[in-house]
Amino acid sequence: MVLGDVFVLWFVPAAAVVGILFALVQWYIVSGVSVGGEGKGNNGYLHVDEDGVSDAEVVAKCAEIQAAISEGAESFLATEYQYLLIFMGIFSVIIFVFLSSVGGFKWERVPCEYDTAQECPSTIAYAFFTTVAFILGALTSTLSGYLGMKIATYANARTTLEARRGVGRAFIVAFRSGSVMGFLLAANGLLVLFLTILVFKLFFKDDWVGLYEAITGYGLGGSAVALFGRVGGGIYTKAADVGADLVGKIEQNIPEDDPRNPAVIADNVGDNVGDIAGMGADLFGSFAESTCAALVVSSISSFGTDRNFVAMSFPLIISAAGIFVCLLTTLVATDLFVIKGVKQIEPTLKYQLVISTVLMTIAIFLVSWYALPDTFTINVVGHDPKVVKNWHIFLCVGSGLWAGLIIGFVTEYFTSNTYQPVQDVADACRTGAATNIIFGLALGYKSVIIPVFAIAAAIYLSFSLAAMYGIAVAALGMLSTLATGLAIDAYGPISDNAGGIAEMAGMSHEVRETTDALDAAGNTTAAIGKGFAIGSAALVSLALFGAYVSRAGIAVVDVIQPKEFVGLLVGAMLPYWFSAMTMKSVGKAALAMVEEVRRQFRTISGLMEGTAKPDYKRCVQISTDASIREMIPPGALVMLTPIIVGTLFGVETLAGLLAGALVSGVQIAISASNTGGAWDNAKKYIEAGRSEHAKTLGPKGSDAHKAAVIGDTVGDPLKDTSGPSLNILIKLMAVESLVFAPFFAANGGWLFRL
Repeated sequence: MVLGDVFVLWFVPAAAVVGILFALVQWYIVSGVSVGGEGKGNNGYLHVDEDGVSDAEVVAKCAEIQAAISEGAESFLATEYQYLLIFMGIFSVIIFVFLSSVGGFKWERVPCEYDTAQECPSTIAYAFFTTVAFILGALTSTLSGYLGMKIATYANARTTLEARRGVGRAFIVAFRSGSVMGFLLAANGLLVLFLTILVFKLFFKDDWVGLYEAITGYGLGGSAVALFGRVGGGIYTKAADVGADLVGKIEQNIPEDDPRNPAVIADNVGDNVGDIAGMGADLFGSFAESTCAALVVSSISSFGTDRNFVAMSFPLIISAAGIFVCLLTTLVATDLFVIKGVKQIEPTLKYQLVISTVLMTIAIFLVSWYALPDTFTINVVGHDPKVVKNWHIFLCVGSGLWAGLIIGFVTEYFTSNTYQPVQDVADACRTGAATNIIFGLALGYKSVIIPVFAIAAAIYLSFSLAAMYGIAVAALGMLSTLATGLAIDAYGPISDNAGGIAEMAGMSHEVRETTDALDAAGNTTAAIGKGFAIGSAALVSLALFGAYVSRAGIAVVDVIQPKEFVGLLVGAMLPYWFSAMTMKSVGKAALAMVEEVRRQFRTISGLMEGTAKPDYKRCVQISTDASIREMIPPGALVMLTPIIVGTLFGVETLAGLLAGALVSGVQIAISASNTGGAWDNAKKYIEAGRSEHAKTLGPKGSDAHKAAVIGDTVGDPLKDTSGPSLNILIKLMAVESLVFAPFFAANGGWLFRL
């Protein structure tokens, strides 16, 4: 080990500051595209569309639509965050009371677990700092989602306007905007966590075990907000999307995003509050939890015993190095490579994953070599300490990183309309919606195979080399290129919004073709982002599970024993229960939306002729009310289950529950996300009509296209509500169990005792 404490104290915050500055530079460049008097210029030329609409009229329409989308997104998030503030207040009290009760609400300092000759902070102090960490994590997660939404609504119209100048210009605006979100989120999350550790250190002093166990509240806060953001945003966006598609495309036979459709603004708002704000909070939660899991395990290793600050900060150094790697990777797409045609979009995004993975592998090797001791020990519950070498950790982090790349490539293969699987789904539309749905479900199930093998291989290698610490840093490896992953993920909804604005503003067919191409690639990148989130969630939750088992004092989790097996069965059922709740919530909200859209088409005179405007705000309000109301039951299921099971049935049953939810949830999440993504791109494959095969299935409005629209509508809640939310379920229950483990160990299982 070569690096010293001073290096860590400067390098980690410096990386975060560089990430924030880079994001601001990207935002400044994007702001150069003028929308309604904003920006630095008039886009450099005067343009008249083929239908005679002048540049000034187009810009004015784009500005008006952008303002409506931004207003709707702001309104929803403001309402959602009011409910989240109430939740944060109530749950903060629960955390403080439960953890304080472990020591009988005493202020006296207690003997340290690692050295009984020394005294550590009281349980009330520990409960207080855990609660503070929870609040900080929740606020940072909220900020991450809000910033993402603001950036996306700022960039959507600018991407539309640049699409008139070619696909390359539009791509750069969308990708730069995505990178703003990626770097802001990664840098803010790292900076807040690092500063929190330094402040807590002033109180905990040499009690690293207590400090990092209190820090787990940060991950709990981040994931709790992410759950409500994903579920609420997912219900919002899919209620609007389903309503707009079923009535607009199928019943009225009007194009997607047609301004005559009353649900079109709500649909575009949903892309920002669900796919952007929800996804940002989700991946922030994964980062926070994987880092917290690695820190907790490292504190009970020889790092903690030796007070080795640099080695214990290894997870933070990896994340900091990842920001620099992602910065270099982003420059390749924005400054070194110019997109000249539609076919170059997906390869460019794929190169981002490959380049960042290769560069990050080199960075991981250097950090492992210089930040870790040559040899150290990791404590393993119920076994002798494991002797680990620094190059073992390099392999662990690398396995997670490359498993993430494999998951990304497999997801692309099964969801991109460039490849055979999606084309087969599109071809199945010839005989109607039923065969389309059968083929899509089969595709989703099949797409689970390779990602599960990749995750399993990473887990086996990492655990063999470094026990639970290896799994924790493998999860961190998968998330080490978080800024790049978020950039290509956020690119999708921004492009989707850009296409909607082009249609509503009455732009030419050529511009709409450009935005459709960007959107089709965006669907694939969104699916890749969900694949990363699900894969990392599996590793993160397993690492948190290991930390929970250690903290709860469980020597062995034996599934043959009735307590553990009962928990295993119930845990495996929970993702189905949760999915049923979220799917039905989307269905109920969509019913209300369909009825409202039908009512407006029926009662507003001149709406279909284009001489009257629909009531967009009414549809926005329906989605807002439904999503806020319907997000509470699924959220309560996830948040209350660990507390009820741990309190009533004890730590062993809860361990079985976590294992069951992990194994079941990962499979369902991958298949649901990929099935929905494939159906969406099968529809776009028919609509684009670029190949001879696609032309035989089209055009828009054909029977095959209507069957594809139905498949896409069925897949919407799968890929944007239930699927993405499941990875939060398995992470959140694990980190919540870890935070409350002292209470469960001391007071849990009273039903069995009775």
